[in-house]
Amino acid sequence: MLALGGTTPLQPPAAEQAPRAVSPRGSGRDAGNAALELVVLAPVILFLLGLVIAAGRTSIAQGSVDAAARDAARQASISLTPGAAQAAAQSSAQAALSRDGLDCTPVVRVNTSQFATVRVGLPATVTAKVWCRVPLSDLVVPGMPGSRLLSYTFTSPLDPFRER
Repeated sequence: MLALGGTTPLQPPAAEQAPRAVSPRGSGRDAGNAALELVVLAPVILFLLGLVIAAGRTSIAQGSVDAAARDAARQASISLTPGAAQAAAQSSAQAALSRDGLDCTPVVRVNTSQFATVRVGLPATVTAKVWCRVPLSDLVVPGMPGSRLLSYTFTSPLDPFRER
């Protein structure tokens, strides 16, 4: 192509020039860095994953302990005697934790003081507290305790007509 009024050829615009060949390996300085980054980051990622699993396990177990305490208090509230209330609460809490797949032996304490102090027909309450130790030792997270003790307390109204 000739330029107008002159004999010098026109240069094509920069966008139309052929692209330069690029080495597939880049500049060569980054070779092997991905493997090194993986070696450094893998323990951190595994540690964080272990913490997430521990938090999830603890949260689910706390929900199960909460439900067991609610069930124990409700079963105790419809019992006729303090001894029957303790037995009903214990068996109810154990059944609730077994249903949820939580492998622990619960400790259940029931406050039945209002069984004797409040007359029949008047409002009263019964309180159940459930403790359960959840194992965490299988997670192999540095600094993580081997287990965690979870507890929950629930108060339920006592059946006002329990002796009739």
